[in-house]
Amino acid sequence: MAGSTGARLPLQGGLPPGGALTGAVREIACDESGFSGTNLLDPATPVIVHASVDLSRDEAAALIGTLRSGFRFSPDEVKSRQFLRRREAAEAVEWFLSALRGRAHVHLVDKEFFLATRVVDLLLAEPSYAAGTRLAGDRRPAATALHRAGRAAGPDWAVFLAAVVEMLRTKRRDRADDRSVARFFAARDALRRHVRDDAQAGAVLDALDPARVAAVQARLYAGDRTIPPPLEPLLPALAETVLHWSGGRRRVLVIHDEQSALTEDRLRRLQAALGAGDPAGPSPLAGLVMTDSRDDPRVQAADLLAGVARRMPGTPGDGPLRPLLSPAPGHAPNAVTAEQEST
Repeated sequence: MAGSTGARLPLQGGLPPGGALTGAVREIACDESGFSGTNLLDPATPVIVHASVDLSRDEAAALIGTLRSGFRFSPDEVKSRQFLRRREAAEAVEWFLSALRGRAHVHLVDKEFFLATRVVDLLLAEPSYAAGTRLAGDRRPAATALHRAGRAAGPDWAVFLAAVVEMLRTKRRDRADDRSVARFFAARDALRRHVRDDAQAGAVLDALDPARVAAVQARLYAGDRTIPPPLEPLLPALAETVLHWSGGRRRVLVIHDEQSALTEDRLRRLQAALGAGDPAGPSPLAGLVMTDSRDDPRVQAADLLAGVARRMPGTPGDGPLRPLLSPAPGHAPNAVTAEQEST
């Protein structure tokens, strides 16, 4: 990015494809909105949005150019804040989303629901890079039940989620004085009293074992890279994006705005997890190339779409964003509090 001299630092991360790509490959451009690192309980950003577009550079440049000329936006990157604060915002948003119909995908992740999947996928099953995605769909009903019951439990749900985050955030922390597992189970016990009439949610909480949870935390302290970063929703969101565009028929090459969470090691493990469903074939993730959004109009379009989706008032499924979204099975019923993917 730009420094004091105007020079840009080298892009880091990504997983460039090895050698020439053969067969059916789709190239998409992606960006996110609402990323808050491990601070998943920030009330200002309850949802992270991962958006992608299937546009050529010329198509994306024409789209951005129309927004600048037709709606008089600045010559710099068009941002969602500009969109939504203008008097003509509704018209601009409707035109933009209509222009992207059939050429874009939006994946919303409610961060509270994501933490519910962490409890089920990491603490009750063997941690895997498939966690939090449709590849671990058999565990979604349990996470949904926990999320539904927790939201109805009042303040003890917030205390429980905070305990989950504290226990899983092990970087740069002194393990010798760590009592976070004990605090997690104290919060679990308090929450359990509120869900005594919900058999499915109660079963999830009852199945949590102190020895197993402590073992997972010990692996995190030891830097076990086979465990996906436990407080990072961007990786499963990227996985869902790739699976959507792949459709089980083609590989996907991702062009992504620079994002520190997408390291080469993590992407290689995600690539392997996505390919595990078909050992005879290559992974649907062909590679991921980092870029600067200022250099690629496709990423600018994805960035704008992600910001608009996150900031739109009301329920996305009830508004002009709806054609790009469809509820994923097995998730919470409210469209804003569940993961979604486009049609």
